[in-house]
Amino acid sequence: MRIAAGFSLVVLGSGAVGHAVMTGLDTGIERVDPFKDMKNRPQAGHGVNFLLVGTDGRDKITPEEKREYRLGGEPCHCTDTIMLVHLSADRQRASVVSLPRDSYAELPAHQDPVTGKPHRPHPVKLNAAYAEGGPNLTVRTVEDLTRVKIDHYLEVDFTSFMRTVDAMGGVEICTAKALNDQNTGLHLLPGTHRLTGGQALQYVRSRHVDGASDLGRMQRQQRFVAALIKQATGGGVLLNPVKFKEVSSTLLGSVRADKDFGSEQMLALGQAMRGFTPSSSEFASVPIGDASYQVKGIGSTVKWDDHKAAQLFESLREDRPLAPPRPGRPADRPAAPATPTAVPVDVPPQQIRVQVENGTRIDGLGGRVDAALRATGFDTTGTPGNGTGRDVRRTVISYDPRWDRSARTVATALPGSELRAVAGQGRTVLVIAGSDYGKVVPVRSEDPYQGEFGVVTGDQVVCGK
Repeated sequence: MRIAAGFSLVVLGSGAVGHAVMTGLDTGIERVDPFKDMKNRPQAGHGVNFLLVGTDGRDKITPEEKREYRLGGEPCHCTDTIMLVHLSADRQRASVVSLPRDSYAELPAHQDPVTGKPHRPHPVKLNAAYAEGGPNLTVRTVEDLTRVKIDHYLEVDFTSFMRTVDAMGGVEICTAKALNDQNTGLHLLPGTHRLTGGQALQYVRSRHVDGASDLGRMQRQQRFVAALIKQATGGGVLLNPVKFKEVSSTLLGSVRADKDFGSEQMLALGQAMRGFTPSSSEFASVPIGDASYQVKGIGSTVKWDDHKAAQLFESLREDRPLAPPRPGRPADRPAAPATPTAVPVDVPPQQIRVQVENGTRIDGLGGRVDAALRATGFDTTGTPGNGTGRDVRRTVISYDPRWDRSARTVATALPGSELRAVAGQGRTVLVIAGSDYGKVVPVRSEDPYQGEFGVVTGDQVVCGK
């Protein structure tokens, strides 16, 4: 086995043979020009930046697959997933930043690609950039938002996603809780699962597993990419020329890419990733300032935290790691003072919107509860009010039954509180502080968030052995 692996490594490492193995793959790629006539672009940084978008391509799959994977309805002709992928200059690290599809964005002035009609700058949700101006307007909008220069554009639809996963032999996913989504047909019990292409599509598309909606789905997509990297680097895909060509031809045969991305780049990427392990990849989402930013004519959008987002993208431009140093490494700083151990919870507190009311006559109680919940990560409104009653003894957590898992997370932080389901209340959890309030118990997500940007590395989210 060592001899076979070594031979495969030599084959891929040889420019001449590697080129021969990959010859002819370019012909299947559908080309787009996402950089056409672009001016005033950000200055190039270090490393290579890919804009990876997933589009709704249900019009290209079979009727049987539509029924099996709950893909009815019309395609939206928009971007379902948007990721900024940075490969470091030394090819030792891949940083993946998810951009929420509902992000508030200002489209630059542009012409309709079909009619030629000019459009003035106007606000939209980020995924609408593709519908209005295709890849070119999508790249322009992302570069305007991030000030990161995009080097390559890759567009993957439902079909290419499923076929690529199947070509790799499936991807292993672990979950600590049951995942059920009636809209996509996803049904996973707690444990380890090897997902086929169709099942993987259900996993990354599901938005109704809990009240986290699109933000929770981005976390699952990041988990999946980490598992995909593990499968590619540890499953022999990169060390087997025949397998590498099979996966590459499946992917390149059903994607859209810029004219400068092809078999040569795939071979270089494969060679660069030979030394990758799951810990070589790191994942983050753009820091959110307001998850329900209302815009006239558009509705609820996701507003970024401008300051933190700017710091995140500066790190990409400067080719710096997003994840903080791991404990135990020589470069670590002295240990920080001990803090209370946080209790693991199902839904990340950062994804739970909380409104606090004071149900007592104790002055300032609502403000103290709001501040304590925010300190442990909850997205509180910051404007606590007074409840209709002022004689509440036991703290009440009022919630919409559709967001019951979020409510249980809040209840963990407020032990002894009463859970009260209120149909139609919406995603915001209402906390009515009672006279029994003592303190907020620190909580943390089951997923390990780290550092200022909430970064996780691939080895923290893939299946262990």
